[in-house]
Amino acid sequence: MSKTIKVALAGAGAFGIKHLDGIKNIDGVEVVSLIGRRLDQTQEVAGRYGIGHVTTDLAESLAMKDVDAVILCTPTQMHAAQVIQCLKAGKHVQVEIPIADSLKDAEEIVRMQKQAGLVAMGGHTRRFNPSHQYVHQKIKAGEFNIQQLNVQTYFFRRTNINAMGQARSWTDHLLWHHAAHTIDLFAYQCGSPIVKANAIQGPIHPTLGIAMDMSIQLQAANGAICTLSLSFNNDGPLGTFFRYIGDTATYIASYDDLFTGKEEKIDVSKVDVSMNGIELQDREFFAAIREGREPNSSVAQVLPCYQVLHQLEQQLK
Repeated sequence: MSKTIKVALAGAGAFGIKHLDGIKNIDGVEVVSLIGRRLDQTQEVAGRYGIGHVTTDLAESLAMKDVDAVILCTPTQMHAAQVIQCLKAGKHVQVEIPIADSLKDAEEIVRMQKQAGLVAMGGHTRRFNPSHQYVHQKIKAGEFNIQQLNVQTYFFRRTNINAMGQARSWTDHLLWHHAAHTIDLFAYQCGSPIVKANAIQGPIHPTLGIAMDMSIQLQAANGAICTLSLSFNNDGPLGTFFRYIGDTATYIASYDDLFTGKEEKIDVSKVDVSMNGIELQDREFFAAIREGREPNSSVAQVLPCYQVLHQLEQQLK
C-alpha cells in the first residue's frame, strides 16, 4: 500500500488525543473521521486537528469507503464488540489495551482476525516505549537477563475520572487494564511464557464496584519472577514504575525514560525514531498494514496475556 492510509479514530478523550498527537508525526497517514460519545466535544477536538468528518456512530465511519483502518480509544467494555465490528467491515484495527475484558472475547477477536486476514493489533504500549525497547535489545543481545521485574502501578482514582481529570462515562479496572500492561511486558521481555500467577485484592469500592488495590505475583518458565503492586488509592506520585533486576544490571523505567539502579539517566533517544511510545505503537500499526505483515503486539501475540488475566480473575472470585 503506497497511498495515504485513511484512518477513523474512535474516542476523543485523553488517549484519543495522544494518538492524534502521535499520528501528526507520521508521513502518509491521515485521520479522516473522528468518533466520540459527545458530539460537541468531538467537534471541538476535530477542529483542532483538522479532521473533516465527525460522528457519534462508529458504523457511520466504517461505511466510509476511503477509511482503511480504525484506532479504538473507547471504553474497555466496548473494545471486543467494536474490534469485531471493524474486522467485519473490512478495516484494519488497532484497539487500546485491553483488547477485551474477558478471555472468551479475546479468543473471538483472534479467531475473527485470522478469518478476515486483516491487521489487528492491541495497544500494548510498553513493548514500544524506548525505555523497554532498550532493555529488550540488551536481552536479545545476551547482555542482560531478568531475575526479577518489580512494578508499581499507582493512580489516585477515588472518583471516576480520566487521565485529564475529566469525568468518565465508564469504570476502569486494575486487573483487565493496568495489570495487562505488566503481564504482557514481563512475558515479552523474558521471551518465556508465564507458568505461575497469583493475585490478591483489597476491599471493593462501595460506589465504583471495583477493587482499588491489588497485588500480583508471576513466574516465567525460565525462572524469572515479577511482583506487581497496583492501586487507585495512591495519593502520591502517579504512573507506573518498573525496576528490572538482572544478572548484569538494574534498570528503572518510567514510561519513555530509563535510569540505572543508581538513578543515572540513560539516553534512549536513539533507540527508535521517536521518544513517544504511543507514536511508535502507531508507526508499527501502519507499517504492518503497508507491508502486509503481522505487527508486534498483534491480537494473536498478546492472547497469552489474557489467558493469565482470566486465571487471575478466577482466583479473585
